[in-house]
Amino acid sequence: MKAIEKLGLAALHRMDPEAAHGMALKALTSGLAPLAGEVTSDRLRCTVAGMALANPVGLAAGFDKNAEALSPLARAGFGFVEVGAITPRPQPGNPKPRLFRLTEDRAVINRFGFNNEGMEAAAARLATRPAGMVLGLNLGANKDSEDRAADFAKVLTRCGAHLDFATVNVSSPNTEKLRDLQGKEALSALLAGVMEARDGLAKPIPVFLKIAPDLDADGLRDVAEVALSSGVAGVIATNTTLDRAGLHSAHKGEMGGLSGAPLFEKSTRTLARLSELTGGKLPLVGVGGVGSAEQAYEKIRAGASAVQLYTALIYGGLSLGAEIARGLDSLLARDGFANVADAVGTGREKWL
Repeated sequence: MKAIEKLGLAALHRMDPEAAHGMALKALTSGLAPLAGEVTSDRLRCTVAGMALANPVGLAAGFDKNAEALSPLARAGFGFVEVGAITPRPQPGNPKPRLFRLTEDRAVINRFGFNNEGMEAAAARLATRPAGMVLGLNLGANKDSEDRAADFAKVLTRCGAHLDFATVNVSSPNTEKLRDLQGKEALSALLAGVMEARDGLAKPIPVFLKIAPDLDADGLRDVAEVALSSGVAGVIATNTTLDRAGLHSAHKGEMGGLSGAPLFEKSTRTLARLSELTGGKLPLVGVGGVGSAEQAYEKIRAGASAVQLYTALIYGGLSLGAEIARGLDSLLARDGFANVADAVGTGREKWL
């Protein structure tokens, strides 16, 4: 991390967390943040769900909810970037405060509730996206929608022409009863509608399903069956958790989804089990607690074809994505892998 980035992080951590997030985005769009540029090598270049990636380290949804910083994020060293979540209509989300740093735990709790400017504002920004970046959108549903399942298809229909992939997010804990859509019948019906919308695009794109880490064994088995039969291109494992085991921060009792370091083991176990259940037939993206090259490598060896991070950036700065990609390259070389794809799933048994 560069000295200027350390100073910036120190200043941001003196601010209210949500205000600091807004300030970080402004600094990024104003050209004040140092950007790593492309990070790639023969070992890191890979193809996931038909998408050619410079490296398998991506930015998770939530950092750039409204697709405001696409140009600088395209130059920040990530192999792919996911923005959103976006709902059909703008909505303010849940009352503030709704974002809490758990500094002692290297974690965050949020209960944003899909606050965003809506699909029309997002589509206008996505239409001006930089060429060359691999860009995805996290699809959401309005809190007061009469047909939440249909909302995902609406956003995809409106924004799909400007995307390389889309993610169906039925795993946020911050919209009441949203996770109910992970049930087998509801999820099958929802994905059927989304895939119909996808097939209606001039250029159909891969659709991923993002799941919660809190599914029990039967729930995870159902998700795997639906994912395999629905036509989705892959699964993102996982979203935030409601679990609070082992936390130390004063904010540990706040309602919302927990992300960051404490999620690593739980999300990686879910990932490994899902890898086993799907038998390598679907690419998986590992998310949850990734804060180092070693942790990214662990996710890959547990079954992930690619990884994403977000919360770790709050503590390690935006340059962390490029740092992890470079470190991953070194780890692959150390262990004799010619390409990251060769390492996928090689350490899965450890997590089962």
